[in-house]
Amino acid sequence: MARGNRVSPQGQFHAVPDRGTLMGNRGILHEGDTIRRPFAHQHWVCCRLEFKDRRRPLMQPGRYTELFFLDEATAYAAGHRPCAECRRADHLAFAALWAQVHGPARAPEIDRILHAQRIHRRVQLTWQAPAKTLPDGTMILGPQGPVLIWQGHHDWSFAGYTPRAPLRGPVTILTPPALTALFAAGLRPGVHGTAG
Repeated sequence: MARGNRVSPQGQFHAVPDRGTLMGNRGILHEGDTIRRPFAHQHWVCCRLEFKDRRRPLMQPGRYTELFFLDEATAYAAGHRPCAECRRADHLAFAALWAQVHGPARAPEIDRILHAQRIHRRVQLTWQAPAKTLPDGTMILGPQGPVLIWQGHHDWSFAGYTPRAPLRGPVTILTPPALTALFAAGLRPGVHGTAG
């Protein structure tokens, strides 16, 4: 039975069988097999599925709730950043580019900035801009749900992406502005193979 710990680009939890390519952490969110809250702290990270042969049962009492994302673009849209332990190289590259674009900041300060841009009173924050101005890696909201901009436009699902006609004009953007600015400066998020 699928647990409700699969995360959409809107940051919402779903019970689907597709696990995805990355794991994430927002603290202890569950009681038993049920997720009770959207986050427990501001330090939202995304991690590798495998690291140093570590194994643990999912959703243990008193331990952080393991969340799963289709890919890194999905994790960024939900407001997560690379883990400094299991994704050390990605974290260092992210922090270096953040310093160039937004000024030097340690992880707690980055997390505070991202938290202010990703959620307010349990609702994901969004913003608007013309679709043609957005860099690859950005997740926007289309008529049927999330759409990834990646060498074209692709409808998102927990199983992967499907190409679609490009959206025009102003669009609603799911990826926080600070992260979209990093994409514009050269950050290339990992995307599921179905995006081409």
